[in-house]
Amino acid sequence: MNLQEQIQNGPGFGRLDLLAKKVVEGFISGLHASPFHGFSAEFAEHTLYHPGQSTKHIDWKLYAKTDRLYTKKYEEETNLRCHVIIDQSSSMHYPALKKQSLRAYNKIGFAALATASLMQLFKKQRDAMGLSLYSDAYDFYLPEKGSERHFQLLLHQLEHMLTPTSSRKKTATYEVLHQIAEKVKRRSLIFLFTDLLQAHEDQEQLLAALRHLNHNKHELVVFHTLDGSKEMDFDFEDTPKKFIDVETGEELAVYPSQLQEAYRQQMKSYQNLFKQMCLKNKIQYQTVDIQKDLQKILITYLIERQGFK
Repeated sequence: MNLQEQIQNGPGFGRLDLLAKKVVEGFISGLHASPFHGFSAEFAEHTLYHPGQSTKHIDWKLYAKTDRLYTKKYEEETNLRCHVIIDQSSSMHYPALKKQSLRAYNKIGFAALATASLMQLFKKQRDAMGLSLYSDAYDFYLPEKGSERHFQLLLHQLEHMLTPTSSRKKTATYEVLHQIAEKVKRRSLIFLFTDLLQAHEDQEQLLAALRHLNHNKHELVVFHTLDGSKEMDFDFEDTPKKFIDVETGEELAVYPSQLQEAYRQQMKSYQNLFKQMCLKNKIQYQTVDIQKDLQKILITYLIERQGFK
């Protein structure tokens, strides 16, 4: 069975591990298999090239992919632990799709494929990875391990996560993050995939939960996962539409053009505010548009992470 048949016939993505390998292979030739600082005994990180520096270590393959000049730096090997946290509330299953593929996926699909792709990188270095899933409760936890059996358990759970349920699963981000913070004891790189959408958002409580998660020298990365055209730009055909909140069931009938400009401004303001809150607390924040190329998103993060440290 070829890759396209797996996408069409399997549940969700089908063979998520094969699709993740395909994503990784798409940029691994231009980006060393150890893009995280300290992963490899030889290559450690990329840094932006500055005029006047030696051109000896410029990564020309990466330049061809990003149109930006980066140089390679080298360092001794250290191990890394990673814990991925995924919001699997009902809003993360937007937009509704019959099948997810490399070219079309919703927010939960992006989180699953991005996580599986990161797992491929971790496996190459024999590093440990754990997983937490939440909605209105702490739904699933698997501690950080590096065995092949452990990675297969992670893949199975990611596949299972892709199946939407008929019940409305609300979001309780800040409540659950405190519980997860108590679980992750050892210093880790923590990824949080969430759309930050919930019925009663309290910014101070959410920030307190993120601070808790960032304690004990953890490194926290928030991937603010959204559908760019719909959830950031509110780009809908201007005919009478009924919008239904998938988590609360609330309904709103409106012409999209009546709300579009105000919606855009409010969403941009919220993103900027949250970004500044994260920056002040040494939390890395990335807005992710699931309509953009996943390979480029991962490359950008893996490179820009070096400048954030």
